[in-house]
Amino acid sequence: MDKYISLLDKLISTPSISRTEDQTTDLLVSFLQEQGIQDVHRDKNNVWAACAKFDDKKPTLLLNSHHDTVRPCASYTRDPFKPTHENGRIYGLGSNDAGASVVSLTATFCQLYETELPFNIILALSAEEEVTGENGIRHLLPSLPKIDMAIVGEPTCMRVALGERGLMVLDGIAHGVSGHAARNEGVNALYLAIDDINTLRNYKFEKESSLLGPIKVSVTQIQAGTQHNVVPDECRFVADVRTTDAYTNAETAAILQQAVKSQLTPRSTRIHASAIAETHPLVTAARRLGLETFVSPTTSDMSQMNFPSIKIGPGDSARSHSADEWVEIEEIKQGIETYIELVKGLNF
Repeated sequence: MDKYISLLDKLISTPSISRTEDQTTDLLVSFLQEQGIQDVHRDKNNVWAACAKFDDKKPTLLLNSHHDTVRPCASYTRDPFKPTHENGRIYGLGSNDAGASVVSLTATFCQLYETELPFNIILALSAEEEVTGENGIRHLLPSLPKIDMAIVGEPTCMRVALGERGLMVLDGIAHGVSGHAARNEGVNALYLAIDDINTLRNYKFEKESSLLGPIKVSVTQIQAGTQHNVVPDECRFVADVRTTDAYTNAETAAILQQAVKSQLTPRSTRIHASAIAETHPLVTAARRLGLETFVSPTTSDMSQMNFPSIKIGPGDSARSHSADEWVEIEEIKQGIETYIELVKGLNF
């Protein structure tokens, strides 16, 4: 345990705000090499390595977590980059999200590096997760050998997330005709937008995910008009859409566009929903260990994966992105033990 706790301390001490993770990348590469891991690869600020007896004929399990962090919020009362040990806790930025998962998955990989299993293991410690960046896991995955399944490390109190909703932000614009408000002239774009917003608010999709439930659409911003006596000829609004595996994000956007007159433009369609079958070996292995399952309310790098995955890790999501972030040392110990049991318990 000591060397992995020490690794977490070093990660906390080394600033790794998204897109500036080069120093923690160096640290992780060096650590893996010191453990005797051969062929440690660096791809931009992503680090990966494969098990010693990698066999192309076997399926491959990916162990993934991220070593970037958000910026520390203003309400920190401690130095966010100074790891502090108090009453069994480690305080510091990234300790919980997702340093604890990084070191626990790294420990798991090192422990099983030379173990003969009916599948391969690849460890990938990725960058830019907090900003869903282009140079994080999305960049790395095409460079890896074929991946068949994944365990994604995020703080879940070691509960197993079987899925998470996707996210799509739609920019809406309703076009009207300007005119003088006193003479009942023009076509009020604000009224047109209101009609479409009500449609989006009440829209029912034909299909519903058995795991994730219905797609949720929430209009969260609106802007129109230049002054009180001018009928607005344009109204802009923003819709937050939490997608499911019932439709792709592109399909969801197309269906909503057909339902309204306003123009809807997705900012991105790449944060897709994730859902794993109840019969998948990862789920079966988790249930044999008595691990609790749930559907995650937050997104992660699972959204970039097109293969079955679960999300599980030490720490608590409620502590993420908050001041004076912390994780318990005992949580890390339990995380390592549970990860190893979960991987060794996989049957094909």
